[in-house]
Amino acid sequence: MSATRPAFELRTSPARAWRGIDVLAIATHACAALLALAVVLPSLAAESAPLRMNQLQYIGSHNSYHAGIAPSEAVLWKRTDPELFAKIDYSHPPLTRQFDDGVRQIELDIYADAKGGRYAHPAIAEQVAKAGLPADPPFADAQVMRRPGFKVMHIQDLDQRSTCQPLVACLREVRAWSQAHPRHLPLFVLLETEETPLQLAFPTVQPEPFDTRALDALDAEIRSVFARHDYIAPDDVRGKFATLNAAIRAQGWPTLDSARGKIVFLLDQRHVGPAYLQGHPSLRDRVLFTNAAPGGDDAAFTELNDGPAEDIARLVRQGYLVRTRTDADLKEPLRNDGTRRDAMLASGAQLLSTDYPDGEAAAHGYVVGFPGHRRARCNPQFAGLRCSEADLAP
Repeated sequence: MSATRPAFELRTSPARAWRGIDVLAIATHACAALLALAVVLPSLAAESAPLRMNQLQYIGSHNSYHAGIAPSEAVLWKRTDPELFAKIDYSHPPLTRQFDDGVRQIELDIYADAKGGRYAHPAIAEQVAKAGLPADPPFADAQVMRRPGFKVMHIQDLDQRSTCQPLVACLREVRAWSQAHPRHLPLFVLLETEETPLQLAFPTVQPEPFDTRALDALDAEIRSVFARHDYIAPDDVRGKFATLNAAIRAQGWPTLDSARGKIVFLLDQRHVGPAYLQGHPSLRDRVLFTNAAPGGDDAAFTELNDGPAEDIARLVRQGYLVRTRTDADLKEPLRNDGTRRDAMLASGAQLLSTDYPDGEAAAHGYVVGFPGHRRARCNPQFAGLRCSEADLAP
């Protein structure tokens, strides 16, 4: 009996067998598959990585405390400086209402008042009387204004009406809302330090300077209202890195989940940064993030209020938290012109400040918000990012 034939028998040489196969086609398909993976894998990684707080965009209100101009004050403003009056003739509801409507970044203009009483008698009240106009309601509780502590107002002596006064009262309102909504998206509190004197035909108050001593007092006031676990400080972001800038460029900001229920305090005026940094390199043991020039040791947050959008987009992609303004001086709302607003939305700036946030549309219809009245949206500058409805609330 002959031996059993094998199931497979090579009848041709290996060289002849390969002649029928298009090797170039195989190589081409393999390269295409590898290229496809190179495109898909980063996207999959972006989708699987936890969202970070700087990968969303949030709506902010400009001069969030501004209660508007009283009737007789308005008459006086229109007589003496109608152009400036046209820029400040707006108001916002209380902070609590703004948070309920979806605002997640507020701005408070603050004045140092170490001894108290500096801003207790605004000059405009006397000017209203001299003009023979009816007296307006008191702009604030007189006892509150006589006590030491930072005050909240737009322009000393001229535009002092605020929905919360003094600063600690505003901060308590923020904390109360935060505690009532413990899983809220991070709230950003921008503090603008005001110290510019006025040059008018009648006497006005000389503001106190924001030197290191005043800024130490500012940290102390914030800490008197908020416990350390209530807010995200520069130390939390820096972590093991030598500088804050190195941390946000390499590691990034905290995850969105870890930032929920937290407050982030931001210092608006760049020129006070050096005084705030004195004795606190890279913001060690400080409460606020400075509005820093990109690249500096303390640079994590920066402002480009007027763009351009291309510069904002570049900084956002580098890891910076950027605040900009979607409108200014009531010009865009008056024309219902959304050109600037839309450009800033597309820029990826995380903090989008407006005089007309969702719920406070201008008379001509201008408003800044996200589709479906969402509290935030996925940042367009981060490719492959996916945000669920749960990520964008509350």
